[in-house]
This record gives sequence, structure tokens and C-alpha cells, in this order.
Amino acid sequence: MRRPAPATLLTLLALTLLGALAATAAAQLPATAVSEERVQEVAAQLRCVVCQNLSVADSPSEMANQMRAIVRERLRAGERPEQVVQYFVDRYGEWILLAPRRQGFNWLVWLFPVAAVAVGLAVVAVVLRRWTLRAARGAAAGKPDALDPAMRERIRRELEPPR
Repeated sequence: MRRPAPATLLTLLALTLLGALAATAAAQLPATAVSEERVQEVAAQLRCVVCQNLSVADSPSEMANQMRAIVRERLRAGERPEQVVQYFVDRYGEWILLAPRRQGFNWLVWLFPVAAVAVGLAVVAVVLRRWTLRAARGAAAGKPDALDPAMRERIRRELEPPR
């Protein structure tokens, strides 16, 4: 049997190395392109830990810049926006969300304002009804508001033209 030529061995070795490199590159997750709009959408749901009244998307702080970079990095790695938000909730708690989730005790945050407006409108309706009923009863009786004689005399004098 004849020995293979060194050039053939080198070619086989090169092909084997290229195949191994291609397999490892294919095994890694490809980085997906992330639009700045998607990063802003996710960042708008998160509260800045420095500013606290601004979203991460609107805050000019360095911490917000770092948080936006984490959002961008996680989206590029292929995570869904919900997973990125959950990452921050796991790290900082529910407080990090600008709008509390509609579940459990948080329902009070969403329902209390509606209930307060409804109660306020009911109070206004009751007060207006009482006022209109009182005025209607007075007009139905045919008598004007009762004034004592001293007050009537004072009003008469003030309405007379000066002499």
C-alpha cells in the first residue's frame, strides 16, 4: 500500500479544521439586528433608578444609558421584550415598572381612580338634586324667602334714589 502524499494530508487537515470552525460558528446564536425603536419601546416601560419620575428612554442619566445598553444587548441576543422587562423586574422588583402590572394587589392602583370619580359624580348628583328640590318646594309654596321686617326696611331704603 502506498503512503498518502504530504499535500493530501495537509488538505485533509485544513478541511477538518474548517469544518470544525464552521460547526462552532453555526452553534452560536447569531446576533439579531435590533432597531433603536424597539430599544426605546422597552426602555419606555422601565423607571430610571436615578430620576425615578422618568422612564429609562427619557432619562439623561448615565444609569439610564447603561440600562438602555443592557436592553439593546439582551434584544440583540434574541430575547423577547417581555423577557428583557422581566430581567429588570427580577433585579429591581415591581417598582422598576412605570405602569404597574394589572394583577393581584395592583388592581387597586387601576380601579381606585375610577371608583373615586364615580363616587364624586354621585355626590354631585345628590347635592344638585337636593338644591333643585328645595328651590322647587319654595316656588310651589308661592312665598318668597322669609325676611324679617327690619331687613325689608333696610333694603327699601337702599333702593330709594338719594335725595
